[in-house]
Amino acid sequence: MAAMRDILDRLEVLVACDTRNPPRAMQSGDPVFEFLRNELKGFDVSVNDHGDGSIGLLGVRGRPKTVFNFHLDTVPVTDGWTHNPFSLSVDNERAVGLGACDIKGALASMLAAANASSGDLAILITTDEEAGVGVAVNAFLGTDHGFNNAIVAEPTRCKAVTAHRGITTARVVFKGIAGHASSDRVLADSANHCAIRWANRCLAKAESWGELEQNGLKGVPFNIGRIDGGIKPNMIAERCEMRIGLRTLPGQNGRELVQGLLAEIPPDELHESEITFNAPSLPATSGETGQAPSAWVQQLGLNAGPAVNFWSEAALFSAAGLHAMVLGSGDIAQAHTADEWVELSQLEELAKTYSRLIENAG
Repeated sequence: MAAMRDILDRLEVLVACDTRNPPRAMQSGDPVFEFLRNELKGFDVSVNDHGDGSIGLLGVRGRPKTVFNFHLDTVPVTDGWTHNPFSLSVDNERAVGLGACDIKGALASMLAAANASSGDLAILITTDEEAGVGVAVNAFLGTDHGFNNAIVAEPTRCKAVTAHRGITTARVVFKGIAGHASSDRVLADSANHCAIRWANRCLAKAESWGELEQNGLKGVPFNIGRIDGGIKPNMIAERCEMRIGLRTLPGQNGRELVQGLLAEIPPDELHESEITFNAPSLPATSGETGQAPSAWVQQLGLNAGPAVNFWSEAALFSAAGLHAMVLGSGDIAQAHTADEWVELSQLEELAKTYSRLIENAG
């Protein structure tokens, strides 16, 4: 059984490694990979560098049918940190450090559990989850990997989550006709005004989705994340770019929803558009309910958790035909925050769960 000191020693090393994404500057020769190789003695270890900061490390011991997935990358350091984010700070209840909650704490628990056991085990560690590109996981899924199940670490307070939202994002560029803002055509010809009129229609549509429900999740959150258009107040904006995103319910098709919104833009107002990221919900197929407790969760003896609003790469495993769940230490409320922290009791509980799964599940 892994001891708390074993977990914290590993978490200290992981937190000290700068794996911020962006800038996505990681390379397969970075010291953190030497550390991971040393931790995975007795495993067949392969490292695949797909470029642009997307790296996948796979360690396999024995002949497991379940792969445990962790992402090594963190978000950038936000304002408000009260101490060095790359130095682990521990008190009687919490471990504080960049990535401690999302999701280096869970990885430390797994490394400690793996070293304290001898059962069959497969660990996939990737570096591009925070970029939302899924290159490393999709590359792994494109191989003849032979796994039936995937357990993906994200903060779920050690509950087994089998349903979450999907995510679709898009870039939309509106076109206008430049001119002096005193012109009587300013209302019709400003690209900014075109964007605002369309945004209002999108917000109204999002409100109409409010009563939709699936797996205990209600509505389809829609967000305008960025608007960039025009030059100055006395000029009619010739161009306006908008970045949008929505979080689909399990079973919904995000691409179709966004395309429906784009269809409401008059052709003479749209310069170009593209869907920049489209990922399914968990489960990825509408034929599955994903409602907890699922038979798999019960079979493994795990505590089932409710569906969650955040997205995870468990959906990518599900879309590839694997049974997938999300299971990790910490609370999503502490992810991506200043002085990010995880409860010590959560790290200990997760290590115990991992140890049991390693010995019994394979």
